[in-house]
Amino acid sequence: MIRDRKDIPRFSDVSDEQWSDWRWQLRHRLTTTEDFESVLNLTEAQRRDLEACMGKFRVSVTPYYASLMDPDDPTDPVRMQGVPTPAELVISAEDLEDAVAEDFDSPTPRITHRYPDRVLFVVTEMCSMYCRHCTRRRLVGGTEDIVAQDEIDNAIKYIERATEVRDVLISGGDPLVLSDAQLEKIIRRVRAIDHVEIIRIGSRMPVVCPQRVTPELVEMLKKYHPLYFNTHFNHPQEFTPESKLACDRLADAGINLGNQTVLMRGINDNAAVMKKLSHKLLQYRVKPYYYYQCDLAEGTAHFRTSVAKGIEIYESLRGHTTGFGVPTYIIDAVGGGGKTPVFPNYVISQAPGKVVLRNYEGVISVYTEPEDYVEGECHCEGCDLEEERLGVAGMFEPTHGPTLSEVWDARMQKVVDRKNRMADVFGKAPA
Repeated sequence: MIRDRKDIPRFSDVSDEQWSDWRWQLRHRLTTTEDFESVLNLTEAQRRDLEACMGKFRVSVTPYYASLMDPDDPTDPVRMQGVPTPAELVISAEDLEDAVAEDFDSPTPRITHRYPDRVLFVVTEMCSMYCRHCTRRRLVGGTEDIVAQDEIDNAIKYIERATEVRDVLISGGDPLVLSDAQLEKIIRRVRAIDHVEIIRIGSRMPVVCPQRVTPELVEMLKKYHPLYFNTHFNHPQEFTPESKLACDRLADAGINLGNQTVLMRGINDNAAVMKKLSHKLLQYRVKPYYYYQCDLAEGTAHFRTSVAKGIEIYESLRGHTTGFGVPTYIIDAVGGGGKTPVFPNYVISQAPGKVVLRNYEGVISVYTEPEDYVEGECHCEGCDLEEERLGVAGMFEPTHGPTLSEVWDARMQKVVDRKNRMADVFGKAPA
């Protein structure tokens, strides 16, 4: 049961105007043991445990998100995401500082360019709340200073030069900790790049500080369509009138919303919880997009589930609820191999002209393929121009840029480098 914040002594004298001000929320984040003790009913053992965690990884929780926590239950799913425990101090043999090798694929500071046509642009290291399961905990919260302008400038210059990039994900930290003016300055410059077709923003603010999604912010964002917004609900307890208002404002502005959930032990590793989460997201006009296997970030082993559990949850959703409400189960491959979808085995066997399938109920069927199928090719002006732009037109001899063989050799070298790097990483890992 979510408490009325007026019933929490720490917040009882806070005015509605202050509570609704995202800047007030950021200024009054809970960062110390004493702060948490004023909101939660800690036993002496819990207090000692919390004190032992301070200083290892950054701790910060907004007053709003703290008000959603059960004060008496340390296994409360919201509390577990915001309040550290000694389990974080255990670094498992498989843990990695940079679990998905974002630094390995970083051609310049603040940019990760792993996939051919899109980049991750980290514009800040600050979050309003530092999630206990964060895969970027090596980076976020280390400093809450504004990112150096020359790093932002160089990152944008890289995007300008990388003409294959059509999709830019602005992330952090949380980019919405920036002021409207700071954020718009970055978005405007990215939008001005001819080959950038879409911009995405990744933010957990609608969940942990929904007050940040102001009418002024939304008016600014909608000037830069097509713009997509991915947020991060992990449990049905995080849905509140405030979070709904934040999502409504974004959706009403024509901003497409998606959600990325992390699958976590004791929080949402339950089919009923995940189904309720997906249904609630759809009511909020948010597409359930991905749910991730928890990464191998240092100090997060206690959150990880088995892959079998992730597949089981997928099976509990596929066919049992609307397909639009079934997120894709993803493992972000260790070492930077990229996001890998993981599905139950619905294709039992394949042979020329026949495919044997299993549906969500376990019913077997056979699909007959056309025997005379020939793959089609497109030679419209748009496709031809795209091939030329990427340097693969004219019998593999481009009109400009590197040859196809040069592009291929560079990509193969990157694969070799990645394999060698992972052999080195795991070669040094304890048995």
